[in-house]
Amino acid sequence: MSGDARLWCDRLVRGLGQHEFDLYALSRSRRQEDEGWLPLPPHVSRVRTAPLWTAGQDGPAYGRRARRRFAESYGELAAVLCAVPGVGGPAGPGSDGAQDTDAPDGSGVGSGRMADRFGSALYGLAELARDEGGLAGALRSDSAVRTLERACRTPGAPAAARAARVPDLLAVAAHLERALRPLSLDWYGDDGLGAADLCHATAGGPAALPGLLARHFGDVPLLVTEYGVPLRAHYLAAGPDAAGPAVRTLLAAFHGRLAAEVYGRAAIITPGNAHTRRWQERCGADRSRIRTVHPGLEAGRFTEVGEAPDRADPDTLVWVGRAEPAKDLVSLLHAFAEVRKEEPKARLRVVGAPSGPEGRAYLGHCKALAAQLFPDEADGVHAVGDNPVAFEEIGGPEAPTLADAYASGSVVVLSSVVEGFPVGLAEAMLCARATVSTDVGAVVEVIGGTGLVVPPRNPRALAEACVALLRDPERRERLGAAARARALELFTVEQNIAAFHSIYLEIVSHCPVRRVVLDEAGEPLPFAAPAEAHVPGRWTGPTTRVASRGGPGWALGVPPRPAPVPATPVTAPEGAR
Repeated sequence: MSGDARLWCDRLVRGLGQHEFDLYALSRSRRQEDEGWLPLPPHVSRVRTAPLWTAGQDGPAYGRRARRRFAESYGELAAVLCAVPGVGGPAGPGSDGAQDTDAPDGSGVGSGRMADRFGSALYGLAELARDEGGLAGALRSDSAVRTLERACRTPGAPAAARAARVPDLLAVAAHLERALRPLSLDWYGDDGLGAADLCHATAGGPAALPGLLARHFGDVPLLVTEYGVPLRAHYLAAGPDAAGPAVRTLLAAFHGRLAAEVYGRAAIITPGNAHTRRWQERCGADRSRIRTVHPGLEAGRFTEVGEAPDRADPDTLVWVGRAEPAKDLVSLLHAFAEVRKEEPKARLRVVGAPSGPEGRAYLGHCKALAAQLFPDEADGVHAVGDNPVAFEEIGGPEAPTLADAYASGSVVVLSSVVEGFPVGLAEAMLCARATVSTDVGAVVEVIGGTGLVVPPRNPRALAEACVALLRDPERRERLGAAARARALELFTVEQNIAAFHSIYLEIVSHCPVRRVVLDEAGEPLPFAAPAEAHVPGRWTGPTTRVASRGGPGWALGVPPRPAPVPATPVTAPEGAR
């Protein structure tokens, strides 16, 4: 986990000091490993990590019985992938990179028999990994590739799968091996996730597999939070240029089935916005178990700017974010060219750093385009020219802090073609800035009528909205005040932490009491079990006396401790530190 997601996870753990946490972290790359660790609060008892970017050892050689078990489970998995296309079809929705605001057609994804077969295959592989010490060697074997080939040649398989060639089968087998690496971890016993009272997976997809297995092996309730949609991210990444039709078909089926299994097994699902919620519902999530919890931002960082009189240049537009193609700065520059025709004094500040090598190349292209569209302007033949578009980074003399960047303009612009939850837009709202945004992702849900919204990839509409606000200072002030009030009500850290605290208690209060928790003197710990556990009903179950110094654990990854409120373990996906 990195970026905004890592900050959210850190704030959540620190804000729930009445719980005790174990952190279980999966990393995707060496870069994430090299980023280092965040300082941990005292109620984090243990951290366990697993790098998913390296294959590791093959493990012990399988005997005849183990090979037969693998062939049965992996064969069932391959058969399910070849039986029905994944959610949204081979290429998946949104593969054209458009606004992608609607959820996919999830027909068949959560259908009973296929879902049961997928779950049976998945947990069969997990049980084999537990008994034999891992799956890596089997998943990389020739037997796995031959099993996939037989499934693809089965009558009734999708046409794209039937056309799979050896390179396609090798690519699919390699992807499945990477995605299923959490099955081989030794996290699921009574000394790990199996001892938790609640497992909180902070992402879906393969990152939620530890939570699924904790539920399967230890009956630990699972809470799944998604501020993005892993299935949607897979569709956007696996476009026609990235893989052939056969690979896209099989991997779309795998990720669609996995999403349905995660949503089906979770006690509660917490999307970060309505856009994510629509995806979850269409992928099989039960509406009665969904609770929308918006991300929490540190409002204090923006208090001075948000409550101070607006002293920004009234002719300046500002864009803040990571420079990458999805932000569509090209459309913003063309829109600004239209703005300059109506408002010759207008200026544009682009504040942000590039996102990786692709982002650096894209930012270089945008700077070249700005130089072409806006030649340096000078008052006379002997004066030095100045370009109306400025490219800056946070920490520079003009924008020493993030709040200063938003304060530097009278209107904040978001020009993205793809967004999940627009964090930058919420930050601009906390700064009491009027905004112009494109209608993608959760933008309309976040802005709620306190800013202007235009279609994506429409420079003319973007320019008209910007000109309207530049010419109307009273409207800017009115919208900015309303935006700050809305953001303080919905998008603060305090709101986010209170919501999850309530959800933890709700889940734990309905779960079976599987142990008697003892204090240091060996006596039952008062209030360690919820009151509902003493009332006959479906939530009760046999208890097992376990000498434990703590209460329920939390599935982010920490053992429990004596406390009047049950603790919870939390599985933090992909590199959380």
